[in-house]
Amino acid sequence: MMDNKPFEVPVVVELGHVGKYRHIRSAQEAAECLMTVWPLNRGQRHREALDTCLKVLEGYRSTADARRALIEAAKESEVLVPDDKLPDDRLH
Repeated sequence: MMDNKPFEVPVVVELGHVGKYRHIRSAQEAAECLMTVWPLNRGQRHREALDTCLKVLEGYRSTADARRALIEAAKESEVLVPDDKLPDDRLH
């Protein structure tokens, strides 16, 4: 079974509905999210993040690289939730 390459700190994004937060905890989860539920406003950062996550899962890049790329893609698509915007009652 392949290691899912966990992140040291999850990346939190808001997908689908306002206030619907998703904590992405690994390169595998990031790749799945980027491929399946990511918003349609995808750009270059999205492609780079997906490529980086897949390379991490294959053992060619670090999980830190995947996390950084995911954050950049989330900023590009305007779905990144900054840590200071996370209310305690909305953590999933």
